[in-house]
Amino acid sequence: LCGACRDVCPVRIDLPHPTAGSVPLVGMPIRMSGSSPNYERPPPLLGQHTDEVLRELAGLDAAAIAALRSRGVI
Repeated sequence: LCGACRDVCPVRIDLPHPTAGSVPLVGMPIRMSGSSPNYERPPPLLGQHTDEVLRELAGLDAAAIAALRSRGVI
């Protein structure tokens, strides 16, 4: 973004993370009058939801997930 755009609508934010410290992120670039973006949660850590996704979306059980992990797939 050009300097003038960054001054009017800064899109880079630093969000506190419980284990990673301060995390630089791209904020909401759209601003509506009377409201402001609300950043409620930090981004997940790498692999934080892997088991949950494999269980719920791929239908894998704990044994299948453990097998993938033992082979270094995940």
